Amino acid sequence: MQSEYMYQLLTQMKDGHQQAFHAMYDATYQDVYRTVSFLVDHPQDREDVMNEIYMQMWTSLANYDTNRPFHFWLHGLVIRQVQRFRVKSWRRFRIFERIRAFSREESHWDQPAVFMDETNQMISKAIQQLTDKQRTVIILRFFHDYALEEIATLLEIPLGTVKSRYHAGLTALRKNLRNLPPERMEKINAY
Repeated sequence: MQSEYMYQLLTQMKDGHQQAFHAMYDATYQDVYRTVSFLVDHPQDREDVMNEIYMQMWTSLANYDTNRPFHFWLHGLVIRQVQRFRVKSWRRFRIFERIRAFSREESHWDQPAVFMDETNQMISKAIQQLTDKQRTVIILRFFHDYALEEIATLLEIPLGTVKSRYHAGLTALRKNLRNLPPERMEKINAY
């Protein structure tokens, strides 16, 4: 049902219907924002990346292959925009914003749509301590339920690299989450 609705919206969007784009935005915003919030630290930067993602969606809609799942294509856009943002950030860091980079504000993880309780906040802080590469693989695996092979395709990297980032990320999470309630630790250790 959901995929049929998305396909109808995509068809209408390809025909230039702005209402369909607004409906698509509403249907995907929470999922995309959750992913971006894990991958980008500052709230203002998240908004910039979100804008870029939806602008890219609109402009590259003609390139969408309807034989591929829509969410897989959308998450590919998300990952590419986050990577572009990181490259731009690095350039700004090196040239204009050295002072800002060393006096970063603490991340704000109080978005009610993203986290509901204290345990989830502990998990999100542990995820933030991962490297960008590990964090990307962990988010795609656990929040979007992609197989490791799909993540390799999405990130355009070898499967072995995905597996090593996944393993290193899980090891770091287990190390950082020792104080979780036992029932939550059992779930994490099951992976």
